Amino acid sequence: MSDTSTGIRASVCMATYRGSAYVAEQIESIVAQLGPDDELVIVDDCSPDDTVAVIVATIDRLGESRVFLTRTNENVGYVRAFEAAIRRARGRYVFLSDQDDVWTPGRHEAMIAGLGHSLVVAGNHSILGRAGARLWYPPLRSQQSRNHLANLFAIMIGYRPYFGCAMGFRREAIEGGILPIPTYVRESHDVWIAITGNVRRSIRHLDQVVVERRLHDTNQTPLGIRAPLVILRARWMFVRLIAEAYRRTVAARAAIRAARRA
Repeated sequence: MSDTSTGIRASVCMATYRGSAYVAEQIESIVAQLGPDDELVIVDDCSPDDTVAVIVATIDRLGESRVFLTRTNENVGYVRAFEAAIRRARGRYVFLSDQDDVWTPGRHEAMIAGLGHSLVVAGNHSILGRAGARLWYPPLRSQQSRNHLANLFAIMIGYRPYFGCAMGFRREAIEGGILPIPTYVRESHDVWIAITGNVRRSIRHLDQVVVERRLHDTNQTPLGIRAPLVILRARWMFVRLIAEAYRRTVAARAAIRAARRA
């Protein structure tokens, strides 16, 4: 894990795969909000199409020195690609970004402000091209931020819209907390981050919409209702993640107490 001696304020982490159709527009929407001490870290998950070429061309066209691209040697899946991007991030604040969405104006600074006193921040999303329409579940509300047990229960029943593309966290939440992402997590890395923030009692919900999600046939997040067995497997994984988050939290607190006694 990189340290912050380089003076990077915020790192935006993007994982790409077969994203050539929309990734240029997303990069443009991100770099328009980056400050001089911010960076965009992109990990391409061995795309077989021209995604990398489009990213390189976009970086060159924009004349950007704040965008850093690496590529995995084999396809590892988007969870591990995001994990690789987080490990490359150098900023005090880390945000996640999908390859095909569009950031809303003012998102970057609003989310940095949301991390002023919290380890994790989560905002709302709307659907691109649908005049602010959201999906079926209720939006996040700022007054829910400290209702940690209620938030965990809502995660279990699928009633909290925690999406990685609308989330971020402080560097202190990474080692021994968010990373390493448990090996059995093949999806829902964003739920793992939300669980970590709630178990540590340090998450901030933003009322505002921070990203417009582009819905299409190749979205990694399913667009319809899942089969009952798939839902049950996901809920069991959430139970395991909550237990793991508590275990890591206890271990981290014990380490702090030991350091103070030393």
